[in-house]
Amino acid sequence: MNNEHIVNRDEFSFNLHQYGWNDKLNQLKQNSLFKSLPHGRIATVHRTCYEVISESGLLQCELTGNMLFGKSAYELPCTGDWIIFQQFEEDKGIIVDILPRERVLDRKKNGTISDKQAIAAYIDKAFIVQSLDSNFNMRRAERFAVQIFEANIQPILVLNKADLDFDHGPIAEATKHFQLQMPVYLTSIHQPETITALRNCIGTGETVVMVGSSGVGKSSLVNALCEKPAVHTSAISESTGKGRHTSTRRQMVEMTDAGILIDTPGVREFGLTTDGIETLTDTLDMKDYVGLCRFKDCTHHNEPGCAVLEAVKNGNLDQKIYQSYLKLEREIDHFSTSSHQKRKKEKSQSKLLNEYKKRQGLRR
Repeated sequence: MNNEHIVNRDEFSFNLHQYGWNDKLNQLKQNSLFKSLPHGRIATVHRTCYEVISESGLLQCELTGNMLFGKSAYELPCTGDWIIFQQFEEDKGIIVDILPRERVLDRKKNGTISDKQAIAAYIDKAFIVQSLDSNFNMRRAERFAVQIFEANIQPILVLNKADLDFDHGPIAEATKHFQLQMPVYLTSIHQPETITALRNCIGTGETVVMVGSSGVGKSSLVNALCEKPAVHTSAISESTGKGRHTSTRRQMVEMTDAGILIDTPGVREFGLTTDGIETLTDTLDMKDYVGLCRFKDCTHHNEPGCAVLEAVKNGNLDQKIYQSYLKLEREIDHFSTSSHQKRKKEKSQSKLLNEYKKRQGLRR
């Protein structure tokens, strides 16, 4: 087991309602063939081994052969999933079923054009963590926000390392369009009152995922919110002045008398897996202009009577935000087209396979 992850069995509460279990999940469980078996929640994924929080404790679980080889990579359990398991030792079990996912934060799988990867499931809120140093990047935050809104998860912008000397004016201007869409918090682990304010926005039984690039202080924030060393952190690199990459996998930790936090590794790329152009324009606070365009199918590229282009021209819409829209729109369109082509190809292959099986059956 990777010793980066601090796991103390005595510190887990095992009250599954604290972890988000509710009547709706219980109803979903009744539809399973394995409804008489115990259930739990995936806390951490180690390739094909899963740490599962259950009423009987923290278990190390593996998948049945049918699940391991019968499901796609995307369908395999991810952090936050609710599963049903069969226990065969005090701290070991076999996962036999996964409850249907809700509020799943996805991203495009690296190195692919149409495959997606589930980061975490059953998420209530997502902290988009940006640090107030050289890592600050609103274009990256916009990318996260589009995917989070599309998943029906509430985003919250967290501007971390507020103890640093930074220029408030440009930061306020850069985040202005976000302040209309979501709460914005300035935080620092060296300023306890800012951590308290952020902690107060997390309700009992809620699950919050932390997303952001490496070095923005996600793991340190998790520890501060939990008021204990829940996840491993490392010192700032003396050569670059940036935090070293510490979290290597998604990890769930429990807050005292509050909700659940999921720390995630810093990502360099976060590809979108949505076809929701409307979500994009809403996230970038462009919807008021979009509704004023002369043509209902306006692409906001070069059409006459485009209210978006007019807003950019007269300075009401930031040129950087508009350029972000064009970039993300192209990415959304590319993923949507690639996904459609992939589904069409899979449907055609499935049809050929069924015809082959039918012919083989007739020969016999």
